[in-house]
Amino acid sequence: MPRPDALLLARDGDSPGTDWTMVQSRLIGYLRARGARADLAEDIAQETVLRLIAISRTKEIGSVFALGFRIADNLLVDQHRAESRYADTGEGGDDHEGQWQTTAPSLDRVLDSRRAIEVFQRCLNRMPALRREVLVRRRLRNESCRAIGEELALSGKAVEKHITRGLMDLRRAMEKAGIDPAGWHE
Repeated sequence: MPRPDALLLARDGDSPGTDWTMVQSRLIGYLRARGARADLAEDIAQETVLRLIAISRTKEIGSVFALGFRIADNLLVDQHRAESRYADTGEGGDDHEGQWQTTAPSLDRVLDSRRAIEVFQRCLNRMPALRREVLVRRRLRNESCRAIGEELALSGKAVEKHITRGLMDLRRAMEKAGIDPAGWHE
């Protein structure tokens, strides 16, 4: 005899002879074997059974368990994706809700970067034209020291000195502005 809660779910027109509580218990076992927490396994199994019932009312299901396991797998993956985006930082005690994680930089990081760009631009504008040209071509355009030297009629040593002095100027400007470039290599 079917259990009372199965009778609540089942209606005329559902797959005949399907014991939905047995399907749900098998889904819970399957999900637990896949590593899902007990509460999560029960939630996903319940959602899966509801979807199976809705599908069975409109279509004939060849294998309730095959379809159920597939739906449960998809729901489990969706749940893990959602949980991976939400991380509890552990700060503020038990009532702390956690924070959404994102790959976007923080507002502070964006503002610091904009400020650094302004400092770089001012420093580059104050550099002698030849030093600026050599530094930009080497560091931004990735041209070789030899190619820069040949095009600007400079020796390799002179190109290296311009690059070194330009980088020192940039570092001094950053330090003077109070910007710490040490954290940029993350």
